[in-house]
Amino acid sequence: MRLLEVRFPRDLLEGLLQVAKENHPREVFFLLRGSTKRGVVSVEEFLLPPTTTFGLGFSSFSLYSMPIDLSIVGTVHSHPSGSARPSIRDMHSFLGVVMVIVAYPYDMRSVAAYDREGRPVKVEAV
Repeated sequence: MRLLEVRFPRDLLEGLLQVAKENHPREVFFLLRGSTKRGVVSVEEFLLPPTTTFGLGFSSFSLYSMPIDLSIVGTVHSHPSGSARPSIRDMHSFLGVVMVIVAYPYDMRSVAAYDREGRPVKVEAV
């Protein structure tokens, strides 16, 4: 299945951007809970995994502390550098079907999403 789009409720996406802005220059990381149907990921909420660390130039968490939750569709993290492109490290730690990156200055234009192959996916706030 080719991933075509990721949809966020507008207030949820604005909340993610605000959390990233408040933690700048630290990188933030969250799991995305939602559903996937016909190539469209619908995000319902974001979750902070236990033991997550927001650091300068990195964020980390323990895979052993991940919840067993089949509604986890992907991840979102920030790039304080301003680049919304995934790094090689990002691609090697891919979880779920979508990776969303919110980049500095943390506005709607600085949000990008990618599938497992690193291909851009359309982001829509509804």
